[in-house]
Amino acid sequence: MKTIPNDIVLRPRFQLEVPDHHEKLLKAFEDSEVKPFLVKRLDEHIFIKFNAKHNHFWSPQLHLEIVEMDENNSRLFGIFGPNPTLWTFFMFLHFGVATIFIILGIWAYSSSSLGKSYTLQLALMGFMVVLWVVLYFFGRVGKHKGKPQMHELYQFMSRVLT
Repeated sequence: MKTIPNDIVLRPRFQLEVPDHHEKLLKAFEDSEVKPFLVKRLDEHIFIKFNAKHNHFWSPQLHLEIVEMDENNSRLFGIFGPNPTLWTFFMFLHFGVATIFIILGIWAYSSSSLGKSYTLQLALMGFMVVLWVVLYFFGRVGKHKGKPQMHELYQFMSRVLT
């Protein structure tokens, strides 16, 4: 088994080749009811997360896709991430900051073309850059707080696979 890479990405991914039939692996996850984990299956996809008692704002979840390579081998694709609702909210905030930045840039260009002052627009654009950096580091802090649970999820997955 591989260990979780320590990359700078917000949603770490990994890939494993497992010497077992994919249906057997999917069934093994489906039948594993170990606290504090909740396991849900949807076709070839397995979603593993923590139950409500062990879940906090930064709790990660593990999404696995198990694909058949041949009769006796499977490939497992895994991705760690936050709760999908939290991830969508973060993406919405990033998109909002980028949209406001572009609007302010257009406003600054228009003011410049008309010979008017555009200092306010440039200052607000700088604030949007600072806000984007704050959002990025807020996400990194969340990933750091969720890392122990990420390791728990990975260990649980490893136990089910063996």
